Amino acid sequence: MDASKSSESAPEDDNKRKFKEALDRKMAKSSGGSDHKNAGAAQPRAHGPVENRREFRRKSG
Repeated sequence: MDASKSSESAPEDDNKRKFKEALDRKMAKSSGGSDHKNAGAAQPRAHGPVENRREFRRKSG
């Protein structure tokens, strides 16, 4: 009976090992191509404040 339990658990362990290896490969692939890991947060206003935009008015006279 012990032999049957170990033979049943062996395929499960093998499947778990295969899935873990595949997951590790996937995680390594996705994290390998990332650039600018040490960069800070994006700036909220990339082109300066909106208040400095030029205001066009009609000619009054």
